[in-house]
Amino acid sequence: MIRVAIIGASGYTGVESIEIILRHPQAEVTYLTALPEECGHVADTFGQLAGRLDMMIEPLDLDVLASKADVALCCLPHKVSMGFVPKLLATGVKVIDFSADYRIKDVAVYEKYYQPHTDKDNLAKAAYGLPELFRDEIKDADLVANPGCYPTGAALALAPVLKEGLIKSSGIVVSSVTGVSGGGKNPSPLFHFPYMNENIYPYGVGAHRHMPEMEQVASAVAGKPVELLFQPHVGPFDRGIVSSTYSDPTQDIAPEQLITLYRDFYKNEPFVQVVSKPPAVKNVAKTNYCHIFPAIAKGKVVVFSAIDNLIKGSSGQAVQNMNILFDRPETMGLA
Repeated sequence: MIRVAIIGASGYTGVESIEIILRHPQAEVTYLTALPEECGHVADTFGQLAGRLDMMIEPLDLDVLASKADVALCCLPHKVSMGFVPKLLATGVKVIDFSADYRIKDVAVYEKYYQPHTDKDNLAKAAYGLPELFRDEIKDADLVANPGCYPTGAALALAPVLKEGLIKSSGIVVSSVTGVSGGGKNPSPLFHFPYMNENIYPYGVGAHRHMPEMEQVASAVAGKPVELLFQPHVGPFDRGIVSSTYSDPTQDIAPEQLITLYRDFYKNEPFVQVVSKPPAVKNVAKTNYCHIFPAIAKGKVVVFSAIDNLIKGSSGQAVQNMNILFDRPETMGLA
């Protein structure tokens, strides 16, 4: 049995992780932590867990965690996580970190979009946790950097054509729409119901911090530098991300050839489905699946993807990574 500690258990990704582990036949939640003001019985914070999990959310005690857990899911915010991860690793537990603190390998790029990095040693050792593309690096890691939600959908959409050199490595555009849960649990005026209801708007124009993460993954897959423009939007729904990617082909490619390429590329990936029409967030909600539809339109390669931002874009992907770390079937607890 894999013993799982969840740090930052009072947030959206914390409760999603709990829900998944409760369904996992070979894992159990053994320790929950949060800020002191957010501690208490877990069912008082998340009423849906009443009668399902009789456990307290406690202030973090590293000695207690080390005695109770084999792996820690670190659901802490960017800039905060790197203050805890070195201490967690020192206890001997494996760590799957949900923040951006260990995703971007170029320290200068990370510091441009976030803040000075204080744990460069572990940054260099962290595996990037997108199993479909980096499974071999993940399986032997002590620290896994769980990818961002937007980069997950974008990378899976672009990987086959990047790997085969079928699109140009510049001029790529990724346009995504996320649900309001992408903003986290803390209240925000822009996510207040009277503003958000029946509304949609772009944000982070040309400066969203997931853009360099997308470029890093795309470059690793392509084997050369890739530049792209990422434009996010937020829409009036709870969960999910639909991404549309646009790129220029390097050669003539027929739509049927493109679909065959994608089906072959992902034929052994249990959580990636190449579908027959543009995907919808409703069809992946509350699952660890990514639906992808590639097409040719007016000479462009256009690929759409849809994921649940809280599952494949966060907690589900973390459990998929945990299964890899502990040599369990990747679908365990997620299928």
